Amino acid sequence: MVRRYVDEALKHKHVLIFAAGVATAIVGKKVLESEAVKEATTKGMAAVMSAKRDAEEAFQDMRENAEDIVVDANSEVKKEIYVSEDEEE
Repeated sequence: MVRRYVDEALKHKHVLIFAAGVATAIVGKKVLESEAVKEATTKGMAAVMSAKRDAEEAFQDMRENAEDIVVDANSEVKKEIYVSEDEEE
């Protein structure tokens, strides 16, 4: 008797696929609304925001160091120009 129902259900695979999709959506909604998922996503977002802030600080440090190198290089060039002008006189 069960075999007959199974055979009849297998004839209508598209209905089974639809029912499975509906069941998946219902279960998925329950999972996404759970406190454990909310807590995990909140912690994940906090970690991403922290990493972003750290990356911005590191970038700013690199930028300041690069600007210092450029200023130092320009001052060395200016010193060489002044020294060579003084030697010519």
